[in-house]
Amino acid sequence: MRSRGVLHVDTEVTVPFFDVDSMDVVWHGHYVKYLEIARCALLDRIGHNYAQMKAAGYVWPVIDLQLRYARAARFGQRIKVRADLVEWENRLKIHYLISDAASGERLTRASTVQVAVRLADGVMQLVSPACFIDAVESRISGTPAPAHLSSRD
Repeated sequence: MRSRGVLHVDTEVTVPFFDVDSMDVVWHGHYVKYLEIARCALLDRIGHNYAQMKAAGYVWPVIDLQLRYARAARFGQRIKVRADLVEWENRLKIHYLISDAASGERLTRASTVQVAVRLADGVMQLVSPACFIDAVESRISGTPAPAHLSSRD
């Protein structure tokens, strides 16, 4: 069993026609898009999304992606994508579960790892920026984020 994160979001997506092949099965590459939709919702919940990351002087490229397909998603199917935050202090690691929204049947498991890269010089950070760590820990504890979250590290 995969570890559950300290924070999570559930996002529903209805599989559009343009994501499927001639057999009405979602092309495998489109699952990555569904992960991104859930990841953006999770970052919004944390209060430190991609726009805020960039404003703080960092980009966060995906450096590792793992997918395990159990069943195919199909055209018109409502799927639920759960994103669980499992690591944030040195890297951003998220576990995902894609399931059928109606039955809960597991379709796909996945995980991504992202690292902070400083925009000014392109240097990968070995520790997540303080503004991101503070945003996560503030969200976990339910306390207001420190005032420096909007400034650069």
